[in-house]
Amino acid sequence: MAIFEGAGVALVTPFSENGEVNYSKLEEILEEQIAGGTDAIISCGTTGESSTMTHEEHIQVVRYTCQVVKGRIPVIAGTGSNCTTEAVHLSQEAQKAGADGLLLVTPYYNKATQKGLTAHYTAIAESVKIPALLYHIPGRTGVTMTPETMASLCKNVPNIVGVKEASGNFSAMASLMHMADGCVDLYSGNDDQIVPLLAMGGKGVISVLSNVAPRQTHDICQSFFDGDVKKSLKLQLDAVPLIEQLFCQVNPIPVKAAMNLMGKAVGGLRMPLTEMEPEHQKNLAAAMREYGIL
Repeated sequence: MAIFEGAGVALVTPFSENGEVNYSKLEEILEEQIAGGTDAIISCGTTGESSTMTHEEHIQVVRYTCQVVKGRIPVIAGTGSNCTTEAVHLSQEAQKAGADGLLLVTPYYNKATQKGLTAHYTAIAESVKIPALLYHIPGRTGVTMTPETMASLCKNVPNIVGVKEASGNFSAMASLMHMADGCVDLYSGNDDQIVPLLAMGGKGVISVLSNVAPRQTHDICQSFFDGDVKKSLKLQLDAVPLIEQLFCQVNPIPVKAAMNLMGKAVGGLRMPLTEMEPEHQKNLAAAMREYGIL
C-alpha cells in the first residue's frame, strides 16, 4: 500500500521575526491543511527550508508536526543529505519522532555514481523500518538517477517504495514505470505535471501549490482517481498561471510571499534566500487574484 495517494503538501516552515521556528504558526497551518483536504504532510523538505535548519531544529519540527497531526494523515519527513551518515541519523530520528515515511533527496554536490546512489539509499533504508521515497530533482542536485537505478532500488530494498519525480523527463518516467512491475509508487514533484504523471500510473503529487490551494490540488488528483479526467485536466490547466508565478523565483521564495499575501504570516526566509522582488510579487498577486485565492 502506498504511503499516501493524492496531494501531499511540501509544507513551508514558518519563522518568527527573530528567525526562529514559529511553532504556534506551524500548528495553525497544519490544521488548515488537514481541514483543506490535504492527503499528506511533507515536513522539512526543500520548501520547508531544511537546508538552513540545524539538526536539532529539523528533528524538532518533524516531531512537532507528528504531534499535531496525530495520525490523521501521513507525515513524511525529508531526511536526505549528501552525507550518508547524516541521512541515516536524521532518518532514524524521524522514525522515533513518529514519521510515517521518509523523503530522501539524491546526494547533491559530491555527485555519486549510480553504484554510489544504490549504496547510499540502501544504507539509509536498512537503518529504519518505515517506508522511504527517493527524491529525484537533478535541477537542484546536479545528479541524475537512471530509471534502472530507481527501479532496482524499489524492487530490491523492501522499504524503498517509490519516487518523487521532479526531473520533468517523461520519457525517463515512462521507462521507470515500464521497468517497475508495479513496485514503484510515483509522485509528481512538479505542480504543472500532475495529470500527465497520474496518467502513467502515478499516485499523486508532493506539492508546493497545496500550501496556498490545498483543496484544489487535492481535487486535481481525486477527480482523476474518480474517473473524471476532463475535470482533473481543467483544474490542472486553471492552476498553471499561478504555478508559474510560484516558481518564478527559487522555491520557497514565492510560496512564502503568497502565504503572507493571504495573511497567513509565515514569516521570512533564512539566508541565503531573500525576499521576493516587488515586480515579481505584483505578478504573483495578480495570478492569485485570477485564481480566486486573494
